[in-house]
Amino acid sequence: MNRQESVSRLVAVMRDVFDEDDIQYDDDLAVGHIAGWNSLSHVRFLRAVEKEFGLYFTSGEVDALKSAGDVLNAIVLRSLPA
Repeated sequence: MNRQESVSRLVAVMRDVFDEDDIQYDDDLAVGHIAGWNSLSHVRFLRAVEKEFGLYFTSGEVDALKSAGDVLNAIVLRSLPA
């Protein structure tokens, strides 16, 4: 999966979780940049990402995933061939 496909799927997850149809992707999007994106909904967002992309984030990874760019990088890295 390439980066653009990942961005499209990630934005779809964000729009669903945060119930905002006009979200546009930016690497710097983070808690507080979108109405309803707070520390509790961040956990819901990460769980939805795991489900959409078939991933599991460890607690250490969850602590490091602060922005949309962080999440996208984790997704892309996981999709690279081993």
